[in-house]
Amino acid sequence: MDTRESKTPEEEKQHIINERIPEDYETSKPHLQPEAKQRPGGLYKLLPLVVIIVGVIVVSIIVLGIINRGN
Repeated sequence: MDTRESKTPEEEKQHIINERIPEDYETSKPHLQPEAKQRPGGLYKLLPLVVIIVGVIVVSIIVLGIINRGN
C-alpha cells in the first residue's frame, strides 16, 4: 500500500486504471481463501421460524379480536 501524500499525475492515472480493472479468477486465487468458502455463522437459520411464530401470533390476535368483538 502506498502511503505517500502526493503522487505524480502518471502515478495517479495508473492508480485509477488499476482500481477500475476487475479482479480475475487467476489472480484472486479463491482456492487459497478458505474463509470465502465457509458458511456464515449466526442465527440466520432461525429467521424462518421466527417469522412463522410472529405470523401465528398476529393471526391469533386478529382472530381473537374478531371473536371477542361479537360478544
